Amino acid sequence: MSTATSVTVDAPAVRAPRRTPAPIPMSRLLAVELRKSFDTRSGFWLMSSVGILALIATAATIAFAPDSALDYESFATAIGFPMAVLLPIIAALSVTGEWSQRTGLTSFTLVPHRGRVITAKFIVTLGVGVVSMLLAAVIGAAGNVVGTAIAGTETVWNVSVTELSYIILANVLGMLVGFMFGVLLRNSAAAIVGYFVYGFALPPLTMLLATSQDWFEDAQPWVDFNYAQGNLFNGSMTGEQWGQLGVTGLIWLIIPLSIGLWSVLRSEVK
Repeated sequence: MSTATSVTVDAPAVRAPRRTPAPIPMSRLLAVELRKSFDTRSGFWLMSSVGILALIATAATIAFAPDSALDYESFATAIGFPMAVLLPIIAALSVTGEWSQRTGLTSFTLVPHRGRVITAKFIVTLGVGVVSMLLAAVIGAAGNVVGTAIAGTETVWNVSVTELSYIILANVLGMLVGFMFGVLLRNSAAAIVGYFVYGFALPPLTMLLATSQDWFEDAQPWVDFNYAQGNLFNGSMTGEQWGQLGVTGLIWLIIPLSIGLWSVLRSEVK
């Protein structure tokens, strides 16, 4: 007589579906990109130099400018030059740091959509540019009050709100050119050299060409972005000048930036 033995086989456990993690919000990306601007010693002093150079320019104006030249326009002009040099460098380094410091692999692994990272850098760059210019404007205003008080002259406010907004816009556009070189070249040294060639070596050459060639004198406002930006410092803009700024900005800023973004989104990050 045989005895049947039953064997019970446990059914495989059913696993719950794996939850897809929520995407990193843009607010966190903005906070990270802003923190990157300050969390290294070099970055901290580079950002601090905005206020430091504004203070030095203001003090130099008080010390060396004649009493008759102590007005807000003089302080704004003195502060504007170091801002025009420094802000584009900050913008370029905000992008090239991902490649020169080899942090791009980490950044683009945590956030695979590279466009979101570049967008966060772009927004932070705009914010830093506007805040820096407003800070410089406040320092210049304080210098105007202190300087005229020391000299015993009347305090003159000869820069209107509209003129100040044009100056801020011109410097922000210059900063975006630095950002464009950073995206396009993705190398710190090359981006900085590229901006200096564009911003300081090219304008004298185009002015020389305009004075020697009549055809280029007529075409310069429509092909020279530096020339079109310079109109913003005059305190007033006509419709034609806004058109010239738009056309030259398309040629020198939008198209190269688009090419750089296309390359960033498709290139291999090492």
